[in-house]
Amino acid sequence: MQESNTEEIIKDLLRLMNVRFDAVERIENPESKHIRFLVRTDESPVLIGAKGEHLVAFNYIIRRIATKKAGYESEAKFFVDVNDYHDKTLETLKAKAKIMCERARSFKVDIELEPMSSYERMLIHSFLEGTPDIKTESTGEGFSRRIVIKYITS
Repeated sequence: MQESNTEEIIKDLLRLMNVRFDAVERIENPESKHIRFLVRTDESPVLIGAKGEHLVAFNYIIRRIATKKAGYESEAKFFVDVNDYHDKTLETLKAKAKIMCERARSFKVDIELEPMSSYERMLIHSFLEGTPDIKTESTGEGFSRRIVIKYITS
């Protein structure tokens, strides 16, 4: 898929939504091979929404349009970020996971986190994978699904 086309699709959709933006930058991560399109705008609340819900929807729409225009049967591999929201969220989740992991270890108890999206749960599971004395599990259903950080006695 031509990333310049994806960049134009993003810009076109932003214009259709009447969202003013300063730039759309294409950023490639050589380690993960992910392509990120970073939107710089003063109107980020419109695109991000509560807990990033609008951004998830925006990404879905952009990926569907890009995939269809490219004629691919599988979904396009990129994501759209707004004003580094994704990076900030990632750092916040890492910090929270680390703090709760230490709490579980210190008090030797299981710690239940608040409900979160499947993507956030996946990140927490991967952050804590391989941590000694700690195991993570998802529990609950639907919007109440959450992670439990379990202390394991040696």
